[in-house]
Amino acid sequence: MEEEVIAQNAIGTEFGAVAMFMQADPVVKGVMIMLALASIWSWAIIIDKSLTFGKLRGRAKRFEEQFYSGRPLDDLYRRLKDRMDHPMARVFVAGMDEFAKAAPTHGGFAPSAVQRAERRMMAEATREVEKASSQLSVLATVGSVAPFVGLFGTVWGIMNSFQGIAQTGDASLAVVAPGIAEALFATAIGLVAAIPAVVGYNRYTAALNSYVARVEGFTGEFTAILSRQADSGGR
Repeated sequence: MEEEVIAQNAIGTEFGAVAMFMQADPVVKGVMIMLALASIWSWAIIIDKSLTFGKLRGRAKRFEEQFYSGRPLDDLYRRLKDRMDHPMARVFVAGMDEFAKAAPTHGGFAPSAVQRAERRMMAEATREVEKASSQLSVLATVGSVAPFVGLFGTVWGIMNSFQGIAQTGDASLAVVAPGIAEALFATAIGLVAAIPAVVGYNRYTAALNSYVARVEGFTGEFTAILSRQADSGGR
């Protein structure tokens, strides 16, 4: 019984994650380090995007409550102009700024006032979407490339195992198993890096699309409001 326990402990130590990394070929070891760093980077992006989109949704909800409360838009504009802390506020202020430049001087507006305000808001919205979507391409890259990088490490490790067999002439499982285990460990790390990256990319791409639709909907409604004000000759 005692000998079995010692044997099991030895096997567990030999095939532990740290042991396999330390015993791996330099190329396989480099692949493992690269994939581990990619996984850490992906998780950092996932956490950051989770916090970012959570804040965006909360602030957008509060802004919409203020915008549709029936209060004068000029009051909301004055409150938000000096603290534009989310995209919808910046889009709103951009539209108000542009529309204010076309304030009537002789009882009317220039025909293009609303169009200029709309274009300004769309340009601002595009910039905000680019900010919100930053680093998502990293998740897409890690999710698509990491499995193949891990597979490269596996193939390289198995090639080394076969070269060892050719040199020693011993094809027993005790000789082959450590090298193959180290090689397969590279594939496992590749999947550990890729799966969260793919899930995170899909989740936050959907969140981004939802937020873009929200901003575009607001832009369209605000443009209609500005158009009605232009038609009435007042702000």
